[in-house]
Amino acid sequence: MHIFTRPILEINLFNLLENFNQLTKLAKNSIPAAVIKDDAYGLGAEIVAKTLYKKANCRHFFVAHAIEGERIRNKVPDAQIFVLQGIGEDSLACFEQNHLIPVISSPQMFEFWKVHKISGIKPVIHIETGLNRLGFREWDLEKLSADDIKEFSMVMSHLACGDEKDHFMNKHQLENFNRLKQKYFPLLPASLAASDGVFLGQDFQQDMVRLGAAMYGLNTAPYRENQMKNVIYLKAPVLQIEDLPQGEFVGYSATYRANSNRKIAIISIGYGDGIPRSLSNVGKVFFKSKNQLFEARIIGRISMDNIICDVTNVEDLNVGDWCYLLDDFYTLDDMGRDAGTIGYEIVSRIGKNTRYIRHYINE
Repeated sequence: MHIFTRPILEINLFNLLENFNQLTKLAKNSIPAAVIKDDAYGLGAEIVAKTLYKKANCRHFFVAHAIEGERIRNKVPDAQIFVLQGIGEDSLACFEQNHLIPVISSPQMFEFWKVHKISGIKPVIHIETGLNRLGFREWDLEKLSADDIKEFSMVMSHLACGDEKDHFMNKHQLENFNRLKQKYFPLLPASLAASDGVFLGQDFQQDMVRLGAAMYGLNTAPYRENQMKNVIYLKAPVLQIEDLPQGEFVGYSATYRANSNRKIAIISIGYGDGIPRSLSNVGKVFFKSKNQLFEARIIGRISMDNIICDVTNVEDLNVGDWCYLLDDFYTLDDMGRDAGTIGYEIVSRIGKNTRYIRHYINE
């Protein structure tokens, strides 16, 4: 008999590299930059950056905060690291010490930059084209002088609806971006597309593409079959198997009641491990037995450390066997759909959890 208590998270770096290379081929006329913000979507920024730097010759990276750039600098010694949230008093020293490139998104931040310029660094300017989040509006651009414009090394923006191929916003933002670039920054290289924009074609790819979610296996073009390989595998051990008589309740708040005699398994994973509580009574897990794959429904409320599932129809299940929550047959996108969210949120929540035994494949 085998007894295990901790879930295992496997991260397939070989598949991640395959995804990066495939995206690079799709945007063959653009510079590929890897987005490794939020600790590489929770998968380990230092390991992911080192892998891409050494095995894919990646020399351009995007992070959200300067502290994230600092953490990977020694893994990518001569790469350009762009910081999406920009620069401020709380990060100035980090930029200076690690030679990071800020993305400037507002006139106020630009004024700060002009007072605290870093020798040898030319920032990126972020312009607003329709998302109405971060970025210079056109009335801000009109106030820039010729000398101001010379401060920048690249112009970028971000698509609002790149995951919907025929959404009117894509054409609107592309036209807006090209118009503003030509009017104010005709000599600067440009970046408009993140992962979803890569699949929209060369017009959107511009000079640099920012490869994030798709590189991690998520389907950023859901109007077509996912072309990316799965990167995330998650399994947790069965702690206990019990009979559940008809009429008995399961879990906190007694939200599930058995309408017939059932068999249940208690699995060592819960919302404390990043599993969405919204999967209570609607989610699914899987078991492998006799070379078959068995699907089992999550029943009752998911608790912090455990989920309970109906294994009445799972053959030859034993304590210590593995319950599969993420795999090639049930991906981050699938779990996100069932949980009423997106795969991006799932990987971020799961990836940063410290309770997993973490394995890297082909590190």
